[in-house]
Amino acid sequence: MTPPTSAADLHERIRRRAEEIYFRSGRVPGRDLENWAQAEKEILDESTPSRRTAVVVEVDGVQYIGEYAPGSSNGYQFGEITRGAPIQLRFEGNKMFLRRPNGAELETTIVQRVG
Repeated sequence: MTPPTSAADLHERIRRRAEEIYFRSGRVPGRDLENWAQAEKEILDESTPSRRTAVVVEVDGVQYIGEYAPGSSNGYQFGEITRGAPIQLRFEGNKMFLRRPNGAELETTIVQRVG
């Protein structure tokens, strides 16, 4: 993700992400500040060069490699999802969402499909 080029660009990216969070979380009213804070953290984490980490999931013989930034992974810890364990997941465009043991989702960006 490219860093914002201006304060207005940063503000707009945060606004769009907060709106995405609002829709993803079921359009719950009264959470504007929480949605904005989460969006701001995610956008700033994405804009800051950092180590990205990947998960590999196989579905019907196809391996999906999904990258995520540790700083915006809602506390996901490597090893939380163990190899071979059944998991629930869903796809939306180039995103892959894995249901974690605690019920939260790990959002990844699909960077490669093999098979």
